[in-house]
Amino acid sequence: MQHWLNVIAVGLGVVARAALWVAGISLVAMTGLIAAQVFARYIVGTPLTWTEPTSILLMGWFILLGAAVGTREGYHLSFDVLLMVLPQRIVLILHSVSDVVVAGFGAGMAWFGFELLTRTWTATMPTLGLPGGVAFVPLTLSGVLIVIFSAERLARRAAGMKTARFGDEAIEE
Repeated sequence: MQHWLNVIAVGLGVVARAALWVAGISLVAMTGLIAAQVFARYIVGTPLTWTEPTSILLMGWFILLGAAVGTREGYHLSFDVLLMVLPQRIVLILHSVSDVVVAGFGAGMAWFGFELLTRTWTATMPTLGLPGGVAFVPLTLSGVLIVIFSAERLARRAAGMKTARFGDEAIEE
């Protein structure tokens, strides 16, 4: 079982890196668009109407994909002071409880994000001409990734394998 979990970890590592690339490119693009907007508005005197909504869409991508990858790498919020004094077995149980809760949030993000996506798809974003549901694609995708990454963490822990925690090396290395 551990062999297959290692194979899965390599595959999910590729997915996580791809998500980080998309998030990073979105961040850089958003920064460039905001700079272009400031230049166009204050230097040229003609604002670009499409840069602000596009930047907001890109912000959703880098925040939500970054959160999903942070889940896989153990960067989600936790309160570790208590864990320092508890026996290791209890610590592992609490980590698993945390992963189940995070997976629940991810499932909610995916479920309700998809509901919002489908209900707003027929609306049109005025300045971009895109379907309104486009804004909820990163929420839905991120929720799915959070569930998958949390399930990976739970499976690895159940098999007695290491899971990443804040500041650790990647588990597939």
